[in-house]
Amino acid sequence: MRMLLTVIGVIVLIMGLVFVGQGSGYFPYPATSFMVDNSVWIYYGGAIALAGLAVIVFAGRFSRR
Repeated sequence: MRMLLTVIGVIVLIMGLVFVGQGSGYFPYPATSFMVDNSVWIYYGGAIALAGLAVIVFAGRFSRR
């Protein structure tokens, strides 16, 4: 269970970082994406990345019980 939660947390964290990168224009792929250079996605991506980090931390604490 710990490994599954960790993998899910890492995937969600990476998704959030990609959203931040696209929203800020540092990761403009695909070039026709509606997210590129749209600052709203920086905030959404940050929230998603924090959620992924929380899942990773929870997975680490879950296994110690």
